[in-house]
Amino acid sequence: MNEDLLAPLMFVGAFVLIFSGFPVAFALGGTALIFAFIGVEMGLLDWPLLLAMPDRTFGIMSNFVLLAVPFFIFMGTMLEKSRLADDLLTTIGQLFGPLRGGLALAVVFVGALLAAATGVVGASVVAMGLISLPVMMRYGYDKQLATGFITASGTLGQIIPPSVVLIVLADQMGISVGDLFWGALVPGIMLAGLYGLYAVGVAIFQPHRAPALPPEARPANLGLLFRRVLLVLLPPLGLILVVLGSIFAGLATPTEAGALGAVGAMALAGVNRRLTWSALRDTMARTTSLTSMVLFLLIGSTAFALVFRGLNGDLWIEHYLTNLPGGVIGLLIVANLVVFVLGFFIDFFEIAFIVVPLLVPAAALLGVDLVWFGVMLGMNLQMSFLTPPFGFALFYLRGVAPPEITTGDIYRGAIPFIIIQMIGLAAIILWPELVTWDW
Repeated sequence: MNEDLLAPLMFVGAFVLIFSGFPVAFALGGTALIFAFIGVEMGLLDWPLLLAMPDRTFGIMSNFVLLAVPFFIFMGTMLEKSRLADDLLTTIGQLFGPLRGGLALAVVFVGALLAAATGVVGASVVAMGLISLPVMMRYGYDKQLATGFITASGTLGQIIPPSVVLIVLADQMGISVGDLFWGALVPGIMLAGLYGLYAVGVAIFQPHRAPALPPEARPANLGLLFRRVLLVLLPPLGLILVVLGSIFAGLATPTEAGALGAVGAMALAGVNRRLTWSALRDTMARTTSLTSMVLFLLIGSTAFALVFRGLNGDLWIEHYLTNLPGGVIGLLIVANLVVFVLGFFIDFFEIAFIVVPLLVPAAALLGVDLVWFGVMLGMNLQMSFLTPPFGFALFYLRGVAPPEITTGDIYRGAIPFIIIQMIGLAAIILWPELVTWDW
């Protein structure tokens, strides 16, 4: 076998195992062991290379930045399990409902708020699917429009800080989590604004698809409603400001702010008499499950990267990406196409752990701002939640949607929002100032 082909074959072998349905963490680790053995037999590697793996594993376990992941997952899940997110959805829905397209606007608003309060996409989509979707169906919303707004607004947790994905991207790219949060702030708000504009456009040009609530369904006492809005809205807003404000002001690291957010979520649940043993147990179980998945993926990808680099695969990728026609533009086209296409088939975490480390060295060599590059990749990765057939937001909603909503309805409903996300991605590429704040 030609030794120059070994690294490309390793890359292909990993994806064959992944697409065959094998667990990704074990597909990466298993591919690393198989090609390490082949490399040793061909005299390209020495077994002592693998002695670096235990040190890297302990390095992952002691990574202070990654400790923010379970804290933010815990914070978001606690808000979901204690039904505080449900209160928010119900109340804001009553506030916006009397307007045409009002329920869609409410979903976007609450989706953005939950994104900033949780950073977890699954929690947002499930909560809005359980609370908002039946109401939208009851009052005549188009099925595809309703499901599209719920899945798309739920994915705002991917790009609006404190996003768990942004934390993982920052770790993989070797950049500051705080800088990446700052960079993603305007694009995240911009994307929510584009969703809102789409809701307004549908209400104006296709009002039958997004009707207002009938008079009998509207709140009778607006004064009580506004007071309830303030009582429901202010506590999570305060939590968001404390968590993100402490990071942006440099008073706390993302990990410390995440710990504060987890305690704050429990405090909010306690004040509302929702801090039950059942809610706490379910929150801890989900946090443990998601965190374990992330860590196993990271360990598997670390083993893969170790052997891949030992076979000079990093040099092969770097040479290919830095010699593309068009230089930086060529790199951006290839990077976005690869991430977008892979998003149809594999999870965003898997893309972050497998592909991103291969793209970053080439971007750095070509002088690309890595914070801007990270936000661009984060916006692209967000589409992986919505792209059929394996978009996770689509599956989250399918799990809680009523029987009259078909999988086809959910898929078709996501298409306009994929286009909107492409517009947002193009805006970031054309106007880097949205990320860099270099006006």
